[in-house]
Amino acid sequence: MKDDFSHINKKNQPKMVNVGDKKITKRNAVAKATMFLGSAIINHFNNKELITKKGPVFQTAIIAGIQAVKKTSELIPMCHPLLINGIDIDIEIVDDEHIEILCDVSIEGKTGVEMEALTGANIAALTVYDMCKAISQKMIIKEVKLVKKTGGKSDIKNG
Repeated sequence: MKDDFSHINKKNQPKMVNVGDKKITKRNAVAKATMFLGSAIINHFNNKELITKKGPVFQTAIIAGIQAVKKTSELIPMCHPLLINGIDIDIEIVDDEHIEILCDVSIEGKTGVEMEALTGANIAALTVYDMCKAISQKMIIKEVKLVKKTGGKSDIKNG
């Protein structure tokens, strides 16, 4: 079983995977966070943005998500520090109670950016929560998932 885990060495101890011999390829990952805000919060939005005393909610969440992507290797021990080519975070109100956050990360490198995309989507969602909690604390980060990965050994598409 331990052979299935790339971050465990022969002595069953943690290790960081050596990517030195891997080929540099174009890689991309997209993660999606689905969040329940509720109509009490959504009704406060004007022109797809909510300005609070802390600032504009979506714009601040996008910046926080970008920062999180760049710091993923500092937060998750086995992630490699990466030179990211691009980060695009989009937040949309999808109905009168929910938003979706898409975090799209691209790189040319020897390892993928799935963890970076997932981290960016999570931190953007947490930032929305932080900025809206004065209105309601009934918000729920319902799901965060990888929806697409290209490059490397395999491509994944999870809708």
